[in-house]
Amino acid sequence: ANIGLEYALETKKVLGKNLMGTIQKKGTLEALAFCNIQAIPLTDSMSANYNANIKRVSDKNRNPNNKANAEELKYIAQFKNDFTEQKEIKPVVLEDGNKVQFYYPIETNSMCLQCHGTQIKTEVSREILKLYPKDLAVGYTEGEVRGIWSITFNKKE
Repeated sequence: ANIGLEYALETKKVLGKNLMGTIQKKGTLEALAFCNIQAIPLTDSMSANYNANIKRVSDKNRNPNNKANAEELKYIAQFKNDFTEQKEIKPVVLEDGNKVQFYYPIETNSMCLQCHGTQIKTEVSREILKLYPKDLAVGYTEGEVRGIWSITFNKKE
């Protein structure tokens, strides 16, 4: 669990730092363009760095490449339920031979809501729909589960 959590939190930190820097320097529209071009490559670079498969997936995905599979949907529902019931959030760790599958929720914060919330600026909404015509990733409030980290790695000896 500690290894998966380290991978998730470090990847979140890299994405968040880059995203926040873009928002502060160039605004939300540029941050949207940044996410469109850089979010998956940055995540992939962290996968390579850790020799793991690191994915951000959602039941309400924006990018079709971030659509959760049936197994991941089950854990998204579980985390959403745990949040609703205010249960302690614990990562899910499944071992299969020398492989470890790790799931951990992605929770919305105020930065996320600029592009995923209920009150998105009109010009940002327009650009989202240009980049992602089948976007589902809106309507969130702060502190909701927006998706999960789905990370696969080899068990450490």
